[in-house]
Amino acid sequence: MTTTTSAGAGVAGRISETERAFLDEVITKALDDLELTYEHPGTGSFLVTLEGEHKLRTMTWLVVQDHTLLIEAFFMRKPAENVAGTYGFLLSRNAKTYGVHFSIDRIGDIFLTGQVPLTAVNADEIDRLLGCTRTYADENFDPAIALGFAQAIAREKAWRAKVAAEARAARLTQQ
Repeated sequence: MTTTTSAGAGVAGRISETERAFLDEVITKALDDLELTYEHPGTGSFLVTLEGEHKLRTMTWLVVQDHTLLIEAFFMRKPAENVAGTYGFLLSRNAKTYGVHFSIDRIGDIFLTGQVPLTAVNADEIDRLLGCTRTYADENFDPAIALGFAQAIAREKAWRAKVAAEARAARLTQQ
């Protein structure tokens, strides 16, 4: 794809505004047809909300770049413990993923990221990519949290048990 400069010469590797607008329409129609909630802050940029059962919401960016469609979804914060075990668990999942894979940023937070060529962008591919993102986030969230935040989960369970016991005791003394 090329962009024409004001002098009329094409610049290799840059998507034209016409092509960007066309892809924007394709993505908008696909998201509307899928009945997904999304924000559209600018041409070629979409923030899609994917609803799940374990990971209740996965906020996913779709961004039209010069050569590819970027898919990026926040998965979870950097693990508080068992960092290598958590990253290893998710890295082992990458061998079986389509379109997106687990990755980390410079501070260790975990994302699902991917890129597909702009020539592959159509309604079916948008559906497939978002479906994979939702599935990978939802299926791997509980095990990843259990690995990376086991002590925090144990403290939360102990606190909830204590509060429940205190509430039971208070009800018994009122009777």
